[in-house]
Amino acid sequence: MKKTKTVHKKNDSVSKILDIAKKVLKTEAEAVYSLIEKLDNNFEKVLNIIYSSRGKVVITGMGKSGLVGKKIAATLASTGTPAFFLHPAEASHGDLGMVTSDDVIIAISNSGETEEILGLIPFFKRFNVHVISITGNPDSTLSKVADITLDVSVKEEACPYGVVPTASTTATMAMGDAIAVALLSKRGFKEEDFASFHPRGSIGKKLLIKVKDLMHKGDEIPKVSPETPMSKTVLEMSSKRLGHTVVIDSEGRLAGVITDGDVRRGLEKWGGKLFEMTAGKVMTKNPKTVSAEELAAKAVSIMESCSITALVVPDNKGRPVGFIHLHDILRQGIV
Repeated sequence: MKKTKTVHKKNDSVSKILDIAKKVLKTEAEAVYSLIEKLDNNFEKVLNIIYSSRGKVVITGMGKSGLVGKKIAATLASTGTPAFFLHPAEASHGDLGMVTSDDVIIAISNSGETEEILGLIPFFKRFNVHVISITGNPDSTLSKVADITLDVSVKEEACPYGVVPTASTTATMAMGDAIAVALLSKRGFKEEDFASFHPRGSIGKKLLIKVKDLMHKGDEIPKVSPETPMSKTVLEMSSKRLGHTVVIDSEGRLAGVITDGDVRRGLEKWGGKLFEMTAGKVMTKNPKTVSAEELAAKAVSIMESCSITALVVPDNKGRPVGFIHLHDILRQGIV
């Protein structure tokens, strides 16, 4: 009976923890959802100010608001809107020199009474810089001195004491995402543009790395003529270690390919006589090819659809100038 009671207590404890977690998620979800009703003409004005600005978006905030501000600045910058985070405490010790009259300020403060931020307002006003406030208190001092205010007030925080920034920071971050994505759309920002800012990320690799960046070239390409005996053809394939060889005609144009699979199937069909045959008798004619300017991700798609592991890269005259293997692409983490 004691063991049963212990199990019950553990189960009750787990259930209680899950209930707390569910309540947190529900509270934060409701906080974000409530922002929809708060969106008005001010949001559109904010977008127009940022869009028409010749400078950068400067985001400032203290504590948790500052951490959220850093994330918003990073999201803006990666989606086509130049932005950076300015720590309000450091600003008054020289960092205000980073702000120009062409910039736009987004000041984040849930209370709207953050002393460090309010202390910067006279400087911004002096240089006629647009100030946008994101606050949970539309009647605050910050809201009153700002040119435009975006209301991110929440009904309650997710913590049981109502003091830990939880739902309010989630709502603020969501508002920042709304600004960034709306600007992205307004600028006509495309996936390719995003990739250019993330050249080492998975999206960047998929959209920036082309076949010509990965293909084997020059002496790395295994080549034989149609008259080459299969005994020498196999040696060429082995020496270049690509599991394939291209077969070229007398004018250097692509005539076909021979793969490891062709050799295995040839041995099954002809036995040792395979090595007495020529490459032209064994090769696969009209092999699949890909342009050097095509994305590497597209090459993968062709390989997958044709159930092959390599592609020849010909020039505009049909001469093989490259050879790309699936392993070359996989090593780059493109797929």
